[in-house]
Amino acid sequence: MINVRVMTINDYDAAYGLWINTPGMGLNSTDDSREGIEKYLRRNPTTSFVADCDGAIVGVIMAGHDGRRGYIYHTVVLPAYRNQGIAKKLVEHAMSALEQEGIHKAALVVFKENDMGNRFWESIGFASREDLVYRNKNIHALNRIDT
Repeated sequence: MINVRVMTINDYDAAYGLWINTPGMGLNSTDDSREGIEKYLRRNPTTSFVADCDGAIVGVIMAGHDGRRGYIYHTVVLPAYRNQGIAKKLVEHAMSALEQEGIHKAALVVFKENDMGNRFWESIGFASREDLVYRNKNIHALNRIDT
């Protein structure tokens, strides 16, 4: 039986294990460290979730907001548990939690070459924005972790 519940820092090791073993995840040693995730969860204590099956974390979604727009990060389901609606259920929980905090729109970034991820997000109504150019700049050097 799959149980979806709010993510806490106690879930970090299991979540990180999923992220680091999922090809195409964009991780770095600062934001995705235990300290970085703990900071994120303190700022967004009710909007990130894990899917638990008999005490094992089989799925994760991180979501939060800036007061205006919701953002989704690091959504993954263990391969043996895919195609069972778990990712969709995680998204529904995150979107509901964002809505309860007064957020009406959510955004996310998926690597262009992540065909499976892009198909999933498209299938649940997340449209691609071809009219935008995504830009970012590191404030200081970040060590990327390749998955």
